Amino acid sequence: MKPVVRSLLESDLYKFTMWQALLHSHPGAIGDYEFRCRNEPAYPLAELKDDVERELDYLCGMMFTEGEVAYLRGLRFIKSDFADFLTLFRFQRKFIRVDTDGPHLTIRASGPLVHVMGFEIFVLYIVNELYFRRFDQAEALAEARRRLQQKIDELRAFGKEAPRANPFEFFDFGVRRRYSGEWHDEVVATMARELPEYFKGTSNVYLAYKLKLTPIGTMAHEYLQAHQSFGTRLRDFQKAALENWVQEYRGDLGTALTDVVGMDAFLADFDLYFAKLFDGLRQDSGDPVVWGEKALAHYAKLRIDARTKRLVFSDSLTVPRALELYRHFADRVMTGFGIGTKLTNDTPHKPLNIVMKLVRCNGQPVAKLSDTKGKSQSTDETFIAYLRQVFNKYDAGD
Repeated sequence: MKPVVRSLLESDLYKFTMWQALLHSHPGAIGDYEFRCRNEPAYPLAELKDDVERELDYLCGMMFTEGEVAYLRGLRFIKSDFADFLTLFRFQRKFIRVDTDGPHLTIRASGPLVHVMGFEIFVLYIVNELYFRRFDQAEALAEARRRLQQKIDELRAFGKEAPRANPFEFFDFGVRRRYSGEWHDEVVATMARELPEYFKGTSNVYLAYKLKLTPIGTMAHEYLQAHQSFGTRLRDFQKAALENWVQEYRGDLGTALTDVVGMDAFLADFDLYFAKLFDGLRQDSGDPVVWGEKALAHYAKLRIDARTKRLVFSDSLTVPRALELYRHFADRVMTGFGIGTKLTNDTPHKPLNIVMKLVRCNGQPVAKLSDTKGKSQSTDETFIAYLRQVFNKYDAGD
């Protein structure tokens, strides 16, 4: 069977940006990542174990090509020493293990953070593609194309509405839970061709390279979570993470993720200094309208004109929901919408809700306290309780 992974470049942009930042600031950090499926699959994922093992063997034999590294060097925020590191980089098979627990598939990556953090995206789309290969491809893709055309028609109809202060812009954030690599290609190429006024890029660096699109992304939860273990006072880990990001990128990649311990705790740390340095914020849990209103109120409190900032929404979006949020906020702030599963895996088959999260760093637990029930992540309830106490977060969303 054709290997699932086509290029080491085929990952989210924020994997590369976090990778560079952590290589420069904490090259000796050790991390543990664990795979989890949050919903009930159509058949036991344990059945995929041998195929996943084979795909990981293949992944660990791959290297970046000269053309791929040259492309990364051309991104102004990628530094030459990181590009040089990538010319030598190869995933180490000894750092990742696949097992089963009854019907469940268990995958754990453990080792130097700069060697294991990259596994996440590849593992997720390997499992996804292997899982969906067992279904009727022709039937699934026929329905997926119909739904894709429906999205295009919805956006063309939206184009007849009266213009607002800021344009509607959306991006592909769907690499990790896509139906397949070939379908991902088709979706992104179709959107870029049919809706260039709205579709502004992709988080998939390989597709950005291949299709000459803008790669999109800044940071993810693991970057901030890792700072829970880097020796600063736990209460100050968000400020330490944001400060390190500012020092690394000096004005580039200025969208901050807000929900590692909830929006309220984030805003308590996001003072005038950070609010001026960062271009905007990204939402990934909780009620997006409530989140956006809190962000606007915070900018107003700091006497910052919100019209100079951007709010990026990326939590379980559909095209109708993105348009709804756009209409609510577009006259007051710039917006952006990262659509994932409902763009690249909208078929008759129920998508897998799979994640692979950082659960320990430097030998101690790290965690996320989500604003959405069920999205928090930790393997240590004692640490979760401590984190809740430190940030005074006891709501049911955890």
